[in-house]
Amino acid sequence: MTKKEKTLSEMPAELKPARNHKSRLFIRLFSEPEELLTLYNAVNDSSYTDSSQLTVNTLEDALYLSMKNDVSFLIGSEMNLYEHQATWNPNMPLRGLFYLSGLYRGYIAANRLDIYSRVQLHLPVPRYIVFYNGTDTVAERTELRLSDSFEKNGSSGCLECTATVLNINFGHNQKLMNDCRRLYEYSYLVSRIRCYCMNGLELRAAIDRAIGDCLAEDILKEFLTKHREEATMDLMTELFSVERHEMLIREEGKLQGEMTKLISQTCRKLSRGKTPEMIADELEEDISVIRPICETAQMFAPEYDVEKIYEELVAEKALPSEM
Repeated sequence: MTKKEKTLSEMPAELKPARNHKSRLFIRLFSEPEELLTLYNAVNDSSYTDSSQLTVNTLEDALYLSMKNDVSFLIGSEMNLYEHQATWNPNMPLRGLFYLSGLYRGYIAANRLDIYSRVQLHLPVPRYIVFYNGTDTVAERTELRLSDSFEKNGSSGCLECTATVLNINFGHNQKLMNDCRRLYEYSYLVSRIRCYCMNGLELRAAIDRAIGDCLAEDILKEFLTKHREEATMDLMTELFSVERHEMLIREEGKLQGEMTKLISQTCRKLSRGKTPEMIADELEEDISVIRPICETAQMFAPEYDVEKIYEELVAEKALPSEM
């Protein structure tokens, strides 16, 4: 980076990424340039030592599960965006596209670059890494591409964005953990919390017990001694959000199963010439629930494809919110 170029910290206030000091624990742990540089070296198998070359910024985010911060930094000719995810999300490349677009706008404004110039601009190379430690079984390393979301699957058209997802659950990506002690310690702490939750402890009690284990075993000891309460609140917020998200998924699956069963029963009665009123009475369901099913089912008569009927009801937003 030349002296002429400005880093993100020197941008005008209105163009800076918003800072949110109520960071989740992962962000809090790697907000210090020294720790972030160690993580960067571990990810890239490099050996940089001068952390003063890093500019650390946080991006405010309100797109998914109330996650408020991501870490981005400039090193050499790269623009790195690091994010932590505790739930599996195939839409990370789209999030990355939004984040990086904002970062480039800020970079161009800070350096007074002219995008209409006849001279080609020189921009830092974007790199987007997602650190995943949710409960789904995923590979050690996964490449997610924006083009997978396009209508013509696999065709990037004129646009592509790639998110590299690294599994940081305890026991995974051993070399990465060996090269970054703090990442290993964070992974260990989360694994202890989950272990205690699986054994019946409430979340707060599981966090307290796991932090106690870490202090006794010299895991994140200095950090947790100074910031135990902040770490506890970070973990409560993060893990509660994950639990709630997974609960909603289970409830959605249960509702879908019940609705599919009701559609199937309704279709069998329709095939026998029953009216919506008769079907509602026999199934002991409200007519307001049965009538939309009957009307939609007629579109697929006489085969009555239950799956297609369900999809059409979803598209029409004609499903009850609960059953």
